[in-house]
Amino acid sequence: VQLQASGGGLVPPGDSLRLSCALSGVNLDYYAIAWFRQAPGKERDWVSCINSADSTHYSDSVKGRFTISRDNARNTVYLQMNSLKPEDTAVYYCAARPSSGSVYDYWGQGTQVTVSS
Repeated sequence: VQLQASGGGLVPPGDSLRLSCALSGVNLDYYAIAWFRQAPGKERDWVSCINSADSTHYSDSVKGRFTISRDNARNTVYLQMNSLKPEDTAVYYCAARPSSGSVYDYWGQGTQVTVSS
């Protein structure tokens, strides 16, 4: 299982970005995907997740601003991030677990998101 995260960048506050997490080696239909982020000097935090039934969940800090979605035909999960704030600055990682599992065993390499004027 390999995950490739992309789409990060430098944007001003209030702007938007869309992150992508492309899976290879397995069929996304049978996996749940989560996004995590880690800011400098801080622990890695969970941001959002989506399961094989398209059920989604968000942390309180991003609820109403971020939207997670999946395109099984492209084996890709997206994280649409709107109304970005400086505190959203972090390296964003996507992770995968089998639908029947409970641990995110597979991780991508991370993509940097910087929100700054």
